[in-house]
Amino acid sequence: MLKFLKPSNKTASRAAHILMMEGAEFPVEIVNNTRSKRLTLRMKPDGRGAKVTTPPHVSDQEVVGFIEKNQNWLAVRLARMPKSTIPQDGVLVLYEGVEYKITHLDRKRGIVEAKQIAGEPTLLVPGEVEHMPRRVIDFMKKQARTKLDLAVTDYSARLGVRAKSIRITDSKSRWGSCSTTRTLSFSWRIVMAPPAVLHYLAAHEVAHLREMNHSDRFWKLVEELCPDMQVQKSWLRRHGPALHSVRLD
Repeated sequence: MLKFLKPSNKTASRAAHILMMEGAEFPVEIVNNTRSKRLTLRMKPDGRGAKVTTPPHVSDQEVVGFIEKNQNWLAVRLARMPKSTIPQDGVLVLYEGVEYKITHLDRKRGIVEAKQIAGEPTLLVPGEVEHMPRRVIDFMKKQARTKLDLAVTDYSARLGVRAKSIRITDSKSRWGSCSTTRTLSFSWRIVMAPPAVLHYLAAHEVAHLREMNHSDRFWKLVEELCPDMQVQKSWLRRHGPALHSVRLD
């Protein structure tokens, strides 16, 4: 069934189509894009829905038919998505490309620390057990802020540019962005990737401060800052869904 939604000022969404996938409701967002030439379908990075992008003047009936035609493709992609992970005691979570075992400390106060315990990468988390997921994610956000601030400062100095500000977000659609106001935004989840991947992302967004496009000039700048960018891009494509699988609910 197609349910029409009232568009906000920030989106061209016009509808949602609800499918039953693996016994649960699976929302498919429908977005109008005046620059699109054809209907396209993409799974959302966290596997909790999909998005159809439509050109102008495509009827609702055509959109519904397109979604239903591609249900099997969605089912296959959904089956391949990593299972969601809630960061709790004993769970393994990626941090800087390494799997850390989350370990609860029986004390009320203290900071979350990443350490080697008997040769095993361990994330030590004090406080109440029910607060562990939030504390782990807050730790990740703080680390992302610190590491991205350093990387952006370094690459900005190399290019002779300057960002207005840096935002740490939890975007489900992109790893980073550069606005026309020169604000750089990054998903905190990038700190779970190896440091070289985080540095590639920082280089990518800083290069946009010089080239607000994806032209050959832009990619040449990124490659100057990050000579192995293709390796890092490939890692992010392969492992990105695993980073999005970590959540609170």
